[in-house]
Amino acid sequence: MRDYKAETEKRVDFIKNILNSAGMDGIVFGNSGGKDSALAGILCKTACKNTIGLIMPCGSKRNYEEDRRDAETLAKQFDIQTRFIDLSGARNELIRVIGETVNLKDSAVINIAPRLRMNALYAVAASEKALVAGTGNLSERYMGYFTKWGDGACDFNPIADLTVGEIYEFLRYLGAPESIITKAPSAGLFDNQTDESEMGITYRSIDDFLLNGTVNEHDRAIIEKFHKTSHHKRKMPETFGQI
Repeated sequence: MRDYKAETEKRVDFIKNILNSAGMDGIVFGNSGGKDSALAGILCKTACKNTIGLIMPCGSKRNYEEDRRDAETLAKQFDIQTRFIDLSGARNELIRVIGETVNLKDSAVINIAPRLRMNALYAVAASEKALVAGTGNLSERYMGYFTKWGDGACDFNPIADLTVGEIYEFLRYLGAPESIITKAPSAGLFDNQTDESEMGITYRSIDDFLLNGTVNEHDRAIIEKFHKTSHHKRKMPETFGQI
């Protein structure tokens, strides 16, 4: 197990240095009620008193119920300022307007919510001299399991090097709500969705591959396919005459 006391201190210093170098006074993050946003939020609040967690339901029933309850529990326990922005109406209107010009695929519709949330995060941050904290972990990033310019966008990310297993260990060390630690990981983009069922592989297998290089051939094929096809997500756009 990693030394999470030292990890906390290093990451808090990292966040403070980012804020100082940018000349910003606060942090905004999406408080989804999930494990990653919980850890990022706790670290940000420890580093900066002016940390705001936005709860942003956007179409999924789970957003309004289980996830919202967990987000509010986290915020109360760690004294994180909370704001609620319901994006469902904006999502529905955007789908309607775009749908007048193209037959939207399910994958396109699913990715609208994360990009709307990032719009909200940056609008609040720009209005309050704050930076947007990212909440993606190493396992998701390696697999490309995030929305480009959605939950993959941020000004800084204090947990990007941690696997899912390490996220859980860190949360237990910090005493985070058990309901967040024990529920199945889900992006909450639609009802009954879970990360592992959508990818067809467990996070334990992904983490074993990343940390130890051990994986069966079936899972290796899945990991390599996801990683290869998502390469563009982990890079800035290619530009002609790039410097």
